[in-house]
Amino acid sequence: MTTDNSADTFPRQYARTLRFTVGAPRSFTVAPDGSRVAFLRSGPGSGRANLLWTVDTTTGEERIAADPAVLLDGGEEHLSAAEKARRERSREGSAGIVGYALDGSAKLAAFALSGRLFAADLDAGTARELPAAGPLVDPRPSPDGAYVAYATTAGELRVTRTDGSGDAALAAPERAGVTWGQAEFIAQEEMDRDRGFWWSPTGDRLIVARADDAPVRRWWIADPANPASVPAEIAYPAAGTPNAEVGLWLIDLAGGRTEVDWDREAFPYLARVHWSAGGPPLLLVQSRDQRSQQIRTVDPATGATELLLAERDDVWHDLFPGVPAWTPDGRLVRISDEGGVRALVVGDRTVTDAALHVRSVVAVTGDAVLFSASAGDTDRELPPGWQGLFRADADGVRPFAPGGDGAASAVHAGGVTVLATSSTERPGTTVRVLRGDEVLATVASYAETPLLTARPLFRFAGERRIPSAVFLPTGYDAGRDGPLPVLMDPYGGPHGQRVVRAHNPHLTSQWFADQGFAVVVADGRGTPGRSPGWEKSIAFDVAAVTLDDQVEALRALAEEFPLDLGRVAIRGWSYGGYLAALAVLRRPDVFHAAVSGAPVTDWQLYDTHYTERYLGHPEERPEVYRANSLIEDAPKLERPLMIVHGLADDNVVAAHTLRLSSALLAAGRRHAVLPLSGVTHMTPQEQVAENLLLLQVDFLKRSLAG
Repeated sequence: MTTDNSADTFPRQYARTLRFTVGAPRSFTVAPDGSRVAFLRSGPGSGRANLLWTVDTTTGEERIAADPAVLLDGGEEHLSAAEKARRERSREGSAGIVGYALDGSAKLAAFALSGRLFAADLDAGTARELPAAGPLVDPRPSPDGAYVAYATTAGELRVTRTDGSGDAALAAPERAGVTWGQAEFIAQEEMDRDRGFWWSPTGDRLIVARADDAPVRRWWIADPANPASVPAEIAYPAAGTPNAEVGLWLIDLAGGRTEVDWDREAFPYLARVHWSAGGPPLLLVQSRDQRSQQIRTVDPATGATELLLAERDDVWHDLFPGVPAWTPDGRLVRISDEGGVRALVVGDRTVTDAALHVRSVVAVTGDAVLFSASAGDTDRELPPGWQGLFRADADGVRPFAPGGDGAASAVHAGGVTVLATSSTERPGTTVRVLRGDEVLATVASYAETPLLTARPLFRFAGERRIPSAVFLPTGYDAGRDGPLPVLMDPYGGPHGQRVVRAHNPHLTSQWFADQGFAVVVADGRGTPGRSPGWEKSIAFDVAAVTLDDQVEALRALAEEFPLDLGRVAIRGWSYGGYLAALAVLRRPDVFHAAVSGAPVTDWQLYDTHYTERYLGHPEERPEVYRANSLIEDAPKLERPLMIVHGLADDNVVAAHTLRLSSALLAAGRRHAVLPLSGVTHMTPQEQVAENLLLLQVDFLKRSLAG
């Protein structure tokens, strides 16, 4: 969809469309029999509010299953503090229906709107409100569709009958700070676990997490622009401090409870829960240092657990989507780092080799495991940023869906695949519904067409073959225009792959290039998608390793591209903000200006699961925390630095920027701080997001011209 707005600019469009996600289809689920696909998408004229849609795989017809404007009678949506926090953890900026869950036959969908419970009949295409005690979060139907379980902001786990005949509490908090059926902060922010309860395959009981954040230290997030407002209290488990205590209980529909037993002192992190017809419930639990983990089975009758697999890694264990899981015939599916290779393991057989770096398990069927992977370190043919989809079965491993030259993702069930592919040659993502190679439907996108075209030039840079992308100004002529000032534009740290074979993720980099820069994006060591060794080489030394790779990529690419190494700037957000500030503090010989957004400046202020994985426990390795902190480097600053931070950020709190600014001031070092009132880590506000881009360009141009 193209918006006819002659006054529009890319920064405005980019902010208004939430990075061009508004109107794009997402959150697909395929019915077990392959008859339909459910998904979310904001429609033309609905702004950021998602509707629930279905696609009939026989006819290809799309139909609205639930429209928030209708269900709320045109009224505004009101979000509880708990729901706002959930959305912040998942980086969710849209509105309307932002999540849903289906029953076992994919005929009933449950979702929350304004803290109220709604259900949609996907056969009839109708939706209605169900009786529930709100505000509520995360409603999920039982497999037979007779009940919907949900968590409340008061900490309860409740169930309601879908026929409207009753609603009851299954578990209620004994005191303040206890929640039933909700994922705690660390699970949501760092483990990619946003659930706190799981239905049994027969629908007669649930496994329910009980989280007690009483041990967690309290922080207060104030709003300095509104001094009359009361600071918000948050339970924030900073590195080296106590986490929430998390346990599991089996609860039946009459409220009967049985505690699930494992050594929670040795393995306090509940990372994954899986319950399917293929076997007993599975738990993946980790030690606090994440070097040891166990997969355990649960006896649903007694709550006793039995060790199925114990794993030890001298550095850390990563967590992966889709595993552990059972095959229908009872074999364990997992992803494991074996012999320097991230491999898929089914039962007692390792089914992939060094040619592939396994990323996630997409689906487990009766005869195959479908998974995503990028090229392993041994593959010298595939370009940077490539990601494909594969099928592992009795005949070996092969691609399982038509791909292309870009990146692909998928969901699969009932012989039907929803395949989403992206390419650098076109904006957005193409979504097709397939049965084998047959295209059953193409899901429409209402996303706006960007006002500019990204032109990434992919390279492996330097001796380490660092995946990189270079962007030159549109219409640039080397013979006429000469060398360009350089803007390094990295994330550069764990979990953040920026060099991808897609168009839209590179739009901001291209926009900066069109302002007169040669922009370089480099995914150095620590970033995902290459090999376990590549990711884990940052252990206990994130600063030196990630910064060294930015320098190596810059110098290697300057041998091919018109980069003026006498005018080099760097910008980034979150870990990228840390890296940007680090660059001008420690390598002023290379970097001449920086914009640092929401940086982690003192790692003792960041959370347990993330920080201790990479730096260890601060009481055991205080020297590591000092070596990777920006605070002690403050007296070294001799280049222009602008620090940007949202004052409402509860992930990387504003204290990070304030501590660095105080240290810089104490050392007499000039710098600029841009505080963003009411802004969180996501900066979803349209005007703020637009003007941040413009202010960065102005600062960088002035700094490099000086």
